Amino acid sequence: MQLETERLMLRELTEDDFSALYAVLGDSDITEHYPYTFDEARVRRWIARNQERYRTDGFGLWAVIRKDTGELIGDCGLTMQPIHGEMLPEVGYHIRRDQQGKGYATEAAAACIRFAFANYDFPHVYSYMKYTNAASAAVAMKNGMRFVEEYPDPDNAFTRVYAVSREAFMARKERKD
Repeated sequence: MQLETERLMLRELTEDDFSALYAVLGDSDITEHYPYTFDEARVRRWIARNQERYRTDGFGLWAVIRKDTGELIGDCGLTMQPIHGEMLPEVGYHIRRDQQGKGYATEAAAACIRFAFANYDFPHVYSYMKYTNAASAAVAMKNGMRFVEEYPDPDNAFTRVYAVSREAFMARKERKD
């Protein structure tokens, strides 16, 4: 599986991506809104878990590669996540700190949302995050997602949920074309 955008290529993660992905997930600033830190073992499990998702779900978090440099700058993709007690399709993203603020997360997430609606019968795609994660909320809103709810969560204190419907996302895309 491979997705392409104007500036990015998204592809399945491999064990060869460990060092580059560890530079992203091992950065405490990137994961400050996570309930745990990523050590080497956790990053290896992260890659293995996503490889299993590719086999079972047909999707997972994918490596985000800059086309101009060929470097892995993060991950982005779809996973089925428990959101307020229901398993829902969620787009998630992590971009290396020195590559943030350039629109890469928004661009990669839009490609993943497009992929979800083109290949699956999901009526909505969601994004959820710790209530303090303003950067992730901004990416969600740039992709047409709207705030749905905030609920208490033992890992996040409060989790904020955003969603976009198939119809709203496609209408937004048509306006841009």
